Amino acid sequence: MRRHNADETCGIAQTAVVLGDWWNVLVLREVARGHVRFDALAAEIGLSRNVLTERLGRLVARGVLRRSLYQRRPVRYEYLLTDAGTALLPLLVAMQDWGDRWMLGDGSLTATAEADGAEHARVHALVGTRLPDGLELPGAQGQYAPVAAPEAAATVLFTYPGTGIEWGPIPGAAGCTLEHRLFSDAWPEFRRAGVAVRGISTQLTHEQEEFARAENIPYPLLSDAAHQLAAALRLPTFRGAGRLRHKRLILVADAERTVRHALFPVDDIPHAVAESLRLGAECAGTKG
Repeated sequence: MRRHNADETCGIAQTAVVLGDWWNVLVLREVARGHVRFDALAAEIGLSRNVLTERLGRLVARGVLRRSLYQRRPVRYEYLLTDAGTALLPLLVAMQDWGDRWMLGDGSLTATAEADGAEHARVHALVGTRLPDGLELPGAQGQYAPVAAPEAAATVLFTYPGTGIEWGPIPGAAGCTLEHRLFSDAWPEFRRAGVAVRGISTQLTHEQEEFARAENIPYPLLSDAAHQLAAALRLPTFRGAGRLRHKRLILVADAERTVRHALFPVDDIPHAVAESLRLGAECAGTKG
């Protein structure tokens, strides 16, 4: 199809060249989730080998993916995001957020979810899956840390919208400071049980550091401002206070990074914190 000449100087049109194909978008979605080998991509998307080969070739040619050799006989490649591909993750998450709200939901702006909705089903489908290899997020002073603590028998990951923000009428957004205080109060019990804790939001690291100092937070706060975790796990988000925010949820992963439990939506914060301690201790094989 012939494009109008103005498309040559239009960033939207040029992005559409890369993302305007249904299969291209799904390939990028799956690579972001950690499905980086040909057979895994074909299985997840349900795409014929010929069509998948063509789409992967296009994305490599556009500089969005790169091939990395992992086997010589026979030759096999992994398809990894380039810097340009990684920069597309916020756009993919924004597409998911729009679809969750306007196509799969009723258009309401909310930081929570219905128990029978698509977001609920997607989060609970994470149980039994592994967190992607090598997934790290920036924490204090820009230092990167793995989302699952390698030294711990279990890790509790809790995502939250953001601290120090007046959320107004957005259902489910308020309570982040309370949640952190409850996790901090229970921190000695988490440590005794051998369970690590990670607090994750899309706030910038300096915002998280200021809050951690003010509240004496004893566990790491990690920033998903680049939406790597949201894209990898297809986590539910909402747009509030100028950016996409994580909805409040809790995942409990074992020492092998396998998600064993998912708490979502989190409506009763004190109960959810206590339950995450119980489930984490159970996962770690301790009493908690």
